[in-house]
Amino acid sequence: MEKVRNFFALVLLSILVLIIPRAAGYFANLFNYSSIDPDGSFAWISVHHIFQAFVSLLIMVLIKKKYHLDFGFHWGDKTTGKIITLRFIKYFTLYNIGSFAILILTNGFQAFQFPLTSSNIIGYMGFQLLLSCPSEELIFRAFAITMFTMLIKRKTITPHISPATLLAAVIFSIAHIGFSFGPFVITYSASQLLLALVLGIFYGICYEKSGSMYYPMIMHSYSNILMVGTTIVLSIV
Repeated sequence: MEKVRNFFALVLLSILVLIIPRAAGYFANLFNYSSIDPDGSFAWISVHHIFQAFVSLLIMVLIKKKYHLDFGFHWGDKTTGKIITLRFIKYFTLYNIGSFAILILTNGFQAFQFPLTSSNIIGYMGFQLLLSCPSEELIFRAFAITMFTMLIKRKTITPHISPATLLAAVIFSIAHIGFSFGPFVITYSASQLLLALVLGIFYGICYEKSGSMYYPMIMHSYSNILMVGTTIVLSIV
C-alpha cells in the first residue's frame, strides 16, 4: 500500500514541477514589455523565472516548516562542492569548444536569435546569470530531488546517480518542450532535450553529494553564460 501511495505522490509531484513553469508563463503573459524590451529578448522570460522562483520558494518554505527538510540553502560539503564544480567547468569548457567547432565546420551554427543591440545582449546575459539558473535549480534540484528522495526507497542506480536525480533530470528535459494549445503544437529540439537531461544529471549529482544547491547554480550559470556568450561572439564576428 505504501508503494502505491508513494507512486501516486511521485506522479503528482512530477506534474507539479512541470505545472509551475507553465503557470509562470501565464503570469508573464499578463504584462506588456514592448516599451522596455521591443524585441522580446529578456523581459518576458525574466518575469517568468521570477514567478517560478517565488512559487518554488513559497512551497519549500511551507513544506520545510512541516517536515523540517533540508533544501540545501547553505554551502554544505565545501570540498566536494568545489571539486565537482571545478571539474564540471573544465570539461564543459572543452565540450563547448568542441560542439561549436563542429557546428561551424558543418554549417550548423545558428546566430543569436535577437538583434545584437546592447540592451538585448545585456538583458539576456543578465537573465542567464541572475535569474535563469537560480530559478531552475530551485525547482528542478532543490525542490524536486529533495521531495523525490523522500518517496523513493531505492537510493542508487549507479554509484553516482540516484533515482531522484535521474527523475528530476528527465522532468528538467521535458520542461524544455514547448506546448501550444491554440492550435495544439509541440516544439522541441532533440539535441537540447538530450543536453538538458545530461546536464540535469550532473547538477543533481552535485546537489546530492555536496548537500548544497549553490554549486549546481554556479555550474548551471557557467554553462549557460558560456554557451550564450560564445553564440553572441560568433554572431558578431
